[in-house]
Amino acid sequence: MLLIKNGYLMDPKSGKEGFYDILTDFGRIQKIGKELALPEGAELLNAAGCVAAPGLVDVHVHFRDPGFPEKEDILSGAAAAAAGGFTTVIMMANTKPPIDNAETLKYCLKRGKETGIRVLACANVTRKMAGRELTDMEVLKAAGAVGFTDDGIPLMDEGLVREAMQRTRRLGVPISFHEENPKLIKNNGINHGEASSYYGIYGSPREAEISLIRRDLALAEETGACVEIQHISSKEGVELVRKAKEKGLDVHAEATPHHFTLTERALIEYGSYAKMNPPLRTEEDRLAIIRGLRDGTIDCIATDHAPHTAAEKKERTLTAAPSGIIGLETSLSLGITELVEKKYLTLMELLRLMTVNPAEMYHLDAGYLAEGGPADLVVFDPQAVRRAGPYFSRAENTPFTGRKLKGKVVSTICRGKQVYSGEDPILR
Repeated sequence: MLLIKNGYLMDPKSGKEGFYDILTDFGRIQKIGKELALPEGAELLNAAGCVAAPGLVDVHVHFRDPGFPEKEDILSGAAAAAAGGFTTVIMMANTKPPIDNAETLKYCLKRGKETGIRVLACANVTRKMAGRELTDMEVLKAAGAVGFTDDGIPLMDEGLVREAMQRTRRLGVPISFHEENPKLIKNNGINHGEASSYYGIYGSPREAEISLIRRDLALAEETGACVEIQHISSKEGVELVRKAKEKGLDVHAEATPHHFTLTERALIEYGSYAKMNPPLRTEEDRLAIIRGLRDGTIDCIATDHAPHTAAEKKERTLTAAPSGIIGLETSLSLGITELVEKKYLTLMELLRLMTVNPAEMYHLDAGYLAEGGPADLVVFDPQAVRRAGPYFSRAENTPFTGRKLKGKVVSTICRGKQVYSGEDPILR
């Protein structure tokens, strides 16, 4: 039993906010009220000066397990998530072997249960992520897959994508797309523009994203599938999603903290530590993403947490280095620093993008605070200033290390138990 006292409750689902105490037991919230007494034997968490909000939900993480434990495994990824205030994460399926079969999926879910948080997983759309043959989606959903994606490898066969959408619609789960046409890209992770000119290469043009978003939104309209556009990076892509939503399509989009914070100039300053797919683009694109977050075109913030070793990022040339950065431990602070402090969003609006919206898209019992609901919370000081790093992740590949950020996680609670106490993850 845990009693959280003196915190300022913020629940984006109901809109409820104010100074309330929260009593949890048996993994659920038992009581929300004023000046609740501490039951005998209960643990007390004094949240004075802090916000108590639903545990954060990230629908796009790469934990590299199985296959690449030197980058990250499920235990270290969960530790990073807990330190960042996340109580629910959804793994992407580009592991080795990929999550294209029930055995690998069950391994991931079993390992996830060994952590203190809720680790869920998508399964692959295609076998071996080869883009040629669909997986047995019915079997994978029955085994616990919460959605389907080949994130990391765009799907180029339009007929196969159509069939995949039809099947996921019947199964009632989202299908998520990495929208980059490889036929248009010469050097991935580097925007075709100022960054590519600086390095004397061609890079990755915006049309690579735009063309596939346009195709998949047309297929979403045809099939009625629940479609998510992952890590959107271009102003044109945002506008295409906006128009699709105006038509009433079941279409969603996610934005990463790096895409609403940085531009391609970061690649010039930080090199491979700012290289990701899709790449950072222009200031116009960054502001378009923020407008999309403000008006609801973009439903959620997702980290695309993508760990790589220091050797891969530092010792290889820019074009040879892998794309991706870590993000679980800086996401909330970047949202507060770049969106709330700069008056683009209220704190409640930011929390909605990081809790109830992603949870509802994946039909999860998460992302809200209510009596009888899950006792999954993050307690954080929105005014505290900290420097990013060091990290609980095994990786450190991010351009944000050392940056002053506002917002510090004090405690992360999952199923009524503290899994992060401001210093160390308490993994169970």
